[in-house]
Amino acid sequence: MRVYLAVTTTISACLMVAGSGWSASPVGAASDDPMQAAVRPDDWPWWRGPSRTGVANPEQKPPTEWSESEHVLWKTPVPGRGHGSPIVVGPRVFLATADEQADRQSVLCVDRATGKQLWKTDVHRGGLLMKNERSTGASSTLACDGERVFVNFPNRNAVYTTALDLQGKELWQMKITDYVVHQGYGSSPAVYQSLVIVSADNKGGGALAALDRVTGNVVWRRERPATPNYSSPIIVHVAGRDQLIMTGCDKVTSYDPLTGDTNWEIDGATTECVTSTVTDGQVIITSGGYPRNHISAVKADGSGRILWENKTRVYVPSLLFHQGYLYGTLDAGMAACWNCDTGEEVWKSRLGGTFSSSPVLVGDTIYATNEEGDTFLFKASPAKFELLAKNHLGEDVFATPAICGGRIYARVAQRVDGRRQEMLYCLGEK
Repeated sequence: MRVYLAVTTTISACLMVAGSGWSASPVGAASDDPMQAAVRPDDWPWWRGPSRTGVANPEQKPPTEWSESEHVLWKTPVPGRGHGSPIVVGPRVFLATADEQADRQSVLCVDRATGKQLWKTDVHRGGLLMKNERSTGASSTLACDGERVFVNFPNRNAVYTTALDLQGKELWQMKITDYVVHQGYGSSPAVYQSLVIVSADNKGGGALAALDRVTGNVVWRRERPATPNYSSPIIVHVAGRDQLIMTGCDKVTSYDPLTGDTNWEIDGATTECVTSTVTDGQVIITSGGYPRNHISAVKADGSGRILWENKTRVYVPSLLFHQGYLYGTLDAGMAACWNCDTGEEVWKSRLGGTFSSSPVLVGDTIYATNEEGDTFLFKASPAKFELLAKNHLGEDVFATPAICGGRIYARVAQRVDGRRQEMLYCLGEK
């Protein structure tokens, strides 16, 4: 079994992406959608971006061609290793990393304009856990609400959530649950209203918890099955309400994100999931790869209906939804398109390599990076597979890029003087 765990704000505008739309409204404006988070249109504040679905602001124009020397605005070395994605909020870029030689887990902050390191905070010194050799001690993506940065780290046989201020000072730390390592840990925190919601499924018995963003106090907590699982809590507006979706542990479960109450639960997911769900507004999509391969569409109205299911293996990279169709990169190096209403495969094409990073959609262009550092740009269209560009950067890539403000922030690893060195790149027009 292969699990690499590539999992993977209060500023000036509220963003929400629903399906293929994108809208913005001023901070404090009246809204009937309580899941709107106050972030700028050119920020990428948490796992899979503002919408939590891998859909970026379509109005931007990130580069479509790059190399080690072309369209590189800056690059900066990253100490240690990690598969977590960079997040971008205001003038700062944040990244989690783990230095196994020094036995430390840290948060790194760099200047968004220059790549200069502003600070590095060691969250844990000692206590790193054993894991799958290709996983890391920093496979989670951070989240930021504009005042605090939240990070999940597995450490000393437990999972902890820590909040830092924007200068790197620790504000609070909370143990979520004991953690029995199977392959590693990669669940990312989700900001929702006054809460930060975190999960830690594992074979010792996991937990899903909502913490007060300011104090770290537990607002609600739910015990989870004693099963290894790697998916992150994802909040989507589906079937007319906000729902917190967890897939894996052989279940698909919907919780009320404010109270932790169970909305509905069905059998149907695989035991171990890595991907994050997407929605068309009526169904949620689940995918997994152990012990069986599947993609399925589950009606989110509490009826328990599975509308369709196929046996495609999309285990680590999360899917995209765009204008009635699903798009994805299969772990084994294929791109594919499915009809979201029926699950019917519309087209499939070989890209090459192995994929752990999740694709990102900008307008009608999909950016998908394989583990070998090749990024394929192809059209989000059911008509046919259309490759637009192919670029190469790095030799070892597991993290999903952040694409915002017309720039691409990519975490890659290279060989420098014969040793592996992670780098954070900012790609864009000079």
